[in-house]
Amino acid sequence: MCEQVLGIEPAAEDEKPPPRRTQADKWAMNFEAAKQFFEREGHLRVPRKHVERIVVGEDQEEREHKLGAWIGNQRSRAVALSPERVEQLSVIGMRWS
Repeated sequence: MCEQVLGIEPAAEDEKPPPRRTQADKWAMNFEAAKQFFEREGHLRVPRKHVERIVVGEDQEEREHKLGAWIGNQRSRAVALSPERVEQLSVIGMRWS
């Protein structure tokens, strides 16, 4: 209808915005940042303002994650986390108190 009435053509694939990341995708990326920090430092006592840089995707894009804030949020929301997520964080050294 947009094409016929208004003369608007659909956007080409390279013009379309990238798909939005789901909350599960965001959690997974933050978890990867936490694993990277733990492997490097040997603990998850992350300073609140710490930003962790990780490389993601096929294009090797570097992304920054506010890991210190994320870790603090996971601790404060521990009762709301799924048992699987609690276990994943516990395995890499999360202190819950």
